[in-house]
Amino acid sequence: MRALILAAGRGSRMQPLSDLTPKPLLPLAHKSLIVWQIERLRNAGVAEFVVNTGWLGAQIPAALGDGSALGVRIVYSEEPEDAYETGGAIATALPLLTSRDHEPFIVVSGDIYTDYDYALLRAAAARIAADPQATTAHFVLTDNPPHHPRGDMALGPDGRVRRLGHRLFNYGNIGVFHPDLFATQPARQAWKLFPWMYAEVDAGRVSGEHFRGVWHNIGTPEQLASLDAELRTRAFHPAVRATPLGLS
Repeated sequence: MRALILAAGRGSRMQPLSDLTPKPLLPLAHKSLIVWQIERLRNAGVAEFVVNTGWLGAQIPAALGDGSALGVRIVYSEEPEDAYETGGAIATALPLLTSRDHEPFIVVSGDIYTDYDYALLRAAAARIAADPQATTAHFVLTDNPPHHPRGDMALGPDGRVRRLGHRLFNYGNIGVFHPDLFATQPARQAWKLFPWMYAEVDAGRVSGEHFRGVWHNIGTPEQLASLDAELRTRAFHPAVRATPLGLS
C-alpha cells in the first residue's frame, strides 16, 4: 500500500518560520513534522511513499533522500512553488501512486501530528478494492478544531459520510482513495479536493470513521511551540499522559 504525503503548500500562517523552511520540515521534538508522519505510516506497514513538493521544494528531498535512512522508499512529485492544491496534487502524483494491481492509496497531510493508527486504513482499503462501485474513498474525521468549529461533514450510523447530520466533524486530512477517482481529472493544475469530492459523498460512496485521539493541524508558530513543549515534557516524563492540547 502506498501513501501520498502532501508537503507542497506555502504554510502562510506559519510565517516567519516557513519563509526559509518548508512547513513539513519544521522541527517538532527532535523530528520534522513529516518524519513523524513517515514513521507512523511505516510502523503501520506502509513502505512506499510519494511526497509532493512545491514551496522551497528542493529542501524536502535533500532532507529525506530516497527514504532508506527511515526504512522506506520515497519518490517525489514536483510542483511549482504555488502548488496544485490537494486535488491537483493527487491527480499529478497518480502515475507514481498506482501499481499493477491498481490498489487504493492513502493521502495524508505532512503538517499534522496525530497518534492515529494508520494500520486501521488497511481494512478500509480492502473494502474499496473489493467493490469500487460501492465505495471509492474513506475519510478519517475528527472533532472540530477551534479554527473550524462548524465542521465539514457528518457520519451516519451505517458508517457512510454525509454532508448533513445532527453533528458535523472535521475532515482530518487522512483518507484512502481508489485511483479511478482521479484517472480523468486534470493533472498539473490547481484544484481543490472539496467541494469536488462531495459528489462521491452525496452518492453514498464514501465511508468514514470518527477518530477521538490526538490530532493537531499545526498552523501557527505558537501552536508548534506549544506541542513541541508538551512532547519534550512527555519524553522526559513518560508517565505524563498524552492529552489533546486544543490546537487547531
